[in-house]
Amino acid sequence: MEKPFCCTIGFTQTRAQEFFENLKINEVKKLIDVRINPTSQLSGFAKAKDLKFFLNEICDISYQHEPLLCPEKELLKEYRSDMLSWNQYEIRFLDLMSKRKIEEELSLDYFDSSCLLCSEKKPHNCHRRLVVEYLNSYWNNRLVVKHI
Repeated sequence: MEKPFCCTIGFTQTRAQEFFENLKINEVKKLIDVRINPTSQLSGFAKAKDLKFFLNEICDISYQHEPLLCPEKELLKEYRSDMLSWNQYEIRFLDLMSKRKIEEELSLDYFDSSCLLCSEKKPHNCHRRLVVEYLNSYWNNRLVVKHI
């Protein structure tokens, strides 16, 4: 039996064609939006309502916004305004996930054939990477993760 897999993706500095092709190539079936504000004007083709339509029409992928996996607004604001280093942000976000008990609230199956979406181009300094690493620490690395 194959392990469940989950991708992560950011849309910043990415053309729509490349974004949707990456999802198709990686056989994503559900996109899980982990942005605090999925309706931001800065989102371009990735605004929640438009994205839901495009995902369905172009790729036959379902869309779900998952606030449980989003940072709190104040935490993100502190990081973006350089009040927190990445390491401080990471510690606080990991603590937030622990308090929310996301490993109990969401199942391994929920993430199978999915892709976590955030705005950051690369996963290095993005909470989507922290989410999958945190979950795998509880789930004994049973979730195969690919950053696309």
